[in-house]
Amino acid sequence: MCTSIVSNRGKTLVGWNLDILDMEYRITVLKERVSIDIYDDGRWLPLFGSNSRGEFINMPTCWPYDSRSDPAGPDCRTVPQTNSDLLLGNTTIGEVRRYLGEGGRLYSLPGVTYQAQYSDREGNVLQIVPGQGYTWQERPAFSVLTNFSPFKGDREQHPWMGWDRYQRAAEMLEKAGERLDVAGCFGILRATAQTVCPTVVSMVFDPGENTVYWCQGQRWDQVEQARLER
Repeated sequence: MCTSIVSNRGKTLVGWNLDILDMEYRITVLKERVSIDIYDDGRWLPLFGSNSRGEFINMPTCWPYDSRSDPAGPDCRTVPQTNSDLLLGNTTIGEVRRYLGEGGRLYSLPGVTYQAQYSDREGNVLQIVPGQGYTWQERPAFSVLTNFSPFKGDREQHPWMGWDRYQRAAEMLEKAGERLDVAGCFGILRATAQTVCPTVVSMVFDPGENTVYWCQGQRWDQVEQARLER
């Protein structure tokens, strides 16, 4: 499942709940990134988190699945690979945006639709749903992405789409206004945390301070932090 939020009222803050089931993960802390890595096919893949450029990277699964997101061939550029490239410093959000603007396409993996919500240091937001399109938002007041397509809204229903989480997060962001701080951001993540497909990591990024905060297993009183080098 998963919930992603970006707030630009007051200071820019990014929040992320990683909800997964039966997957092995680790948190990697380096001077250039803090990432949540997933173990897959014998290797660790950095797929979520922040880098020292002030970018935050994530990819909530989109429900219901849309076959238009399937790769057209073995060499297609995918959202998971792009996430890793962003976290490893091999590309930037600006470059990804230009690629899409020039007619390039990002795909997901066969049989699953991974969407993306990327944000930069200024709080601009790039949302991508493979097979459906992308949007670029110049420093929106706030942005929320859960597990349904922003291009379809609630027109297509699915038990895991997270419409309730979207509404809850948007309402809390609206009420917080410029008062939202790191603790308040964790409060929104706590209100949208899951148990069936459990929230295993909750992460808040302050790009102005280049500082990442996170807790694991919904232990909200055990928050760790790390400052990235610019």
